[in-house]
Amino acid sequence: MRLLLVEDDNHVAAALSAVLARHGFSVTQARSGEEALRALVPDSDAFDVVLLDLGLPDQDGYEVCGKIRKRTGTPVIMVTARSDVRSRIHGLNLGADDYVVKPYDTGELLARIHAVSRRTHHEDGQGGEGDSALRLGPVLIELPTRQVSVAGSVVQLTRKEFDLLALLAQRPGVVFRREQIISEVWRTSWEGTGRTLEVHVASLRAKLRMPALIETVRGVGYRLVAPAA
Repeated sequence: MRLLLVEDDNHVAAALSAVLARHGFSVTQARSGEEALRALVPDSDAFDVVLLDLGLPDQDGYEVCGKIRKRTGTPVIMVTARSDVRSRIHGLNLGADDYVVKPYDTGELLARIHAVSRRTHHEDGQGGEGDSALRLGPVLIELPTRQVSVAGSVVQLTRKEFDLLALLAQRPGVVFRREQIISEVWRTSWEGTGRTLEVHVASLRAKLRMPALIETVRGVGYRLVAPAA
């Protein structure tokens, strides 16, 4: 996978590039917004993902993101120390595909990179079963029919169980905060729903007979660990 790393700190870029290279990425560094824009030729598929640090020396990172989106559909992941919700919403409205807050876990960053790349491939019609189904090892989640099967055997899930599984399965390896899950699945911010979430996670593990599929990240939330095919 080809990645454009937009980062002006050479020490940070070198360390991150080494990690990404070990995971099979071909990394090109751009040290400024202008350099990044020159690398992203309009309508070109030179890169699979852009990792955009917002603290650039020549231009505001948000401005660069907007310019990138005007010239290419390449997925953009913003990297910044700004953790407030307003900043994240602003970045997403400008066309960013995801948003990572420093300091971040390298494993989570890798999972997010793969997730945005996978979504883009599906949109381009290169995702096999495409947006209509999600396959995770022996688990097949058919979104239009809301049917889940494990190794070919259909598993009966409640509406909320299916919604919860589908949400986690869209971004394997990425940690979903409890508050985010409750907001997206239950459409509420009521803290008392937290116990309901725990019950649904336990029920999914039992029904799928795969207790390790959904991992609890203590004090944060849950993530789906994709099983081997």
